[in-house]
Amino acid sequence: MSHDHEALYTRIEEEVARRADRLWDISCTLHRDPETAYAEHRSSALLSAEFEREGFTVERGTAALPTAFVARSGSGAGPRVALLMEYDALPGLGHACGHNLIAAAGLGAAAAVRAALGDGGGTVLAVGTPAEERGGGKVELVSAGVFDGVDAALMFHPGVHSWAWAPLTAQRQLRIGFHGRAAHPTGNPTEGVDALAALVQLFNTTAVLSRRLPAGSHVQGIVTDGGESTNVVPAYAEGLFGLRGATTGALEDLAAELESCAQGVAKATGTKAEVTPVGTGYRHFRNNRALSDRFTHHIGRAGIALGDPAPGVYLGSSDIGDVSHRVPAIHPFVAIMDEPGSDHTPGFALAAAAPRGRRAMLASARALACTAADVLLDPALKETAWAQLRSQAASGG
Repeated sequence: MSHDHEALYTRIEEEVARRADRLWDISCTLHRDPETAYAEHRSSALLSAEFEREGFTVERGTAALPTAFVARSGSGAGPRVALLMEYDALPGLGHACGHNLIAAAGLGAAAAVRAALGDGGGTVLAVGTPAEERGGGKVELVSAGVFDGVDAALMFHPGVHSWAWAPLTAQRQLRIGFHGRAAHPTGNPTEGVDALAALVQLFNTTAVLSRRLPAGSHVQGIVTDGGESTNVVPAYAEGLFGLRGATTGALEDLAAELESCAQGVAKATGTKAEVTPVGTGYRHFRNNRALSDRFTHHIGRAGIALGDPAPGVYLGSSDIGDVSHRVPAIHPFVAIMDEPGSDHTPGFALAAAAPRGRRAMLASARALACTAADVLLDPALKETAWAQLRSQAASGG
């Protein structure tokens, strides 16, 4: 790094430090007042007002999502960097995924890089993305063109690991219903076609299917309609199935195989199967190594070392996957508690408001801001990041 860059990084660190108490207050405010998917009205308003106070121009209700927003700063010309924020909570568990820390880090990073570079170093976008947990606000923001023209999308996620990138799978849901024929199970049993028996057979089939799925692929189902009376052969039964794949292609293969299984069960049981997608699902995450290496370097200056995920380990899914298929993106994990703990637990919710969470949030804000500055000022980094994304797209990785 050049002397000028080192001076810039020092300036960014100073800007984050100057805002440290305010960023922690905002994080704790979000933590005390959790709001769930698409209902994050107070959270979105709080963050939007902070960006306006920092001199950003704020667009509320982006992509017709009332709790989404985009805060902009810069000339509008040259490279563009997006810093992403999540702020939805989990029903009953509050911020047990640490989104309060993600939001505060994104705010601090965007404000610091703007203060350090001014308005002449390209464009900084701070994107408020609702409903990561249940709904996928980023998917809708991608479809609305929010990331068109963006050169890098940056965020971090608190966790129980400190990993340079996130092994996040593709996911979708399928609703599978079986249509049979009602009858009295004693009075005229031969006239009935048991739709519930067909659904049970599909569950048995998926149990066998699961034994030969590739790493990262997974199917889990629940019964959503099993009939209404024990003295009537069910004419209709339905299940909801969650599918995951290490890549979007693997997920599509699994969805096709599950549908084939449903049709086979229908043929064997004399029922009719109906397979309906639920929602849009998420694509798998494509880590941009050029950018995640920069983030890893910068957060290392705070004494936090990030490694690669353990081989074959997957941590669920996120709508950042859809962003990563459109623009170069990072999603590192920074530990706020140790294994064998996990997010989506009461213990993790407590950790998201504890001193270690504060340290991770501030260190991540600095590293995100420095990485954003690198993209804005280093044309070679931007070109390398885009070349890596094109290579991933060509290979399906």
